[in-house]
Amino acid sequence: MLSRWNAAIEKRMAFVTPACLILGVLFPEIAGKGLPLVPVMFAVMTFIGALKSSFRDVGRVFQNPLPLLLAIGFLHVLMPTAACAAGHLFFTDNPNLITGMVLEFSVPAAVVGVMWVSIYQGNQSMALSLVILDTVLAPFVIPATLHILVGARVRMNTQEMMSELVFMIALPAILAMCLNQWSGGRVKEFWPPRLAFFSKLCLMFVVTANSSKVAPYVRHLNGERIWVAFCILLLAAAGYFLGYGAAATLRMKREDKVSVMYGSGMRNISAGAVIAAAYFPGEVMFPVMIGTLFQQVLAASFGTLLLQRRQGIYGKDKKGGSRAQERHGAA
Repeated sequence: MLSRWNAAIEKRMAFVTPACLILGVLFPEIAGKGLPLVPVMFAVMTFIGALKSSFRDVGRVFQNPLPLLLAIGFLHVLMPTAACAAGHLFFTDNPNLITGMVLEFSVPAAVVGVMWVSIYQGNQSMALSLVILDTVLAPFVIPATLHILVGARVRMNTQEMMSELVFMIALPAILAMCLNQWSGGRVKEFWPPRLAFFSKLCLMFVVTANSSKVAPYVRHLNGERIWVAFCILLLAAAGYFLGYGAAATLRMKREDKVSVMYGSGMRNISAGAVIAAAYFPGEVMFPVMIGTLFQQVLAASFGTLLLQRRQGIYGKDKKGGSRAQERHGAA
């Protein structure tokens, strides 16, 4: 029964996530009450996603680091530079919006990306390794990126950020991989299919709760903010396109293509919102938080495209196979 419910939600993720976003925006007072539980839900999602990985799998990622390095290159070089260029092109007179756009595309890879990679059968070990490595580097990479591209000097509470990210990512991931190690792989085979449905519920909770933060900005849109939102949407979609395209050009395996695509496209927007609220004027937060409206929708949409493409390829293979059998029978 849980497997059927999980499959039903997976098929409708492109509709489920926008529905959660709308609920959070329409009822921010109610949805916002769930914000204190978001780190716990993140930790649960990380634990369930990491149940399919082992220490040996993570070790293999560093034996073939190209997918990992490619995703990091998109995350912290190409996309922040593109965001900075777009900001200076369209919002020259508003440095706050430029700073917000650069910050939006400077934050580390999203924890929830591990779950999306799991849904679409990507390289979960690579996705998990990316999140952990990127999280460790974030307190150093984000200030450096902002300083280089927009000249902003940012001091972050490194200890607080690291402790929260360790709770959400490192500890649940290590616990899950330890369980796999101790059970000889039996946990890896038995539990992930049974817990996948609960991972989707956690995702729905997180999306709804986080959407409450962007409600005031959505309700007070003007022409400039609509244009900022459109630019963020295009840049975010470009991250998915370019990540998958680069992986395909390099002829990577399908699971690596999926992981690079989500690794290049998904961001830890919550971390960006915390930094924007703590160190910058309120207007800087708008480009960061508006990304919340698009991230899960884009993740679901690109996942659906992947699934359709895969089914199309398999369908062609089956047709080709049946035709070959017909020719063989006629012969």
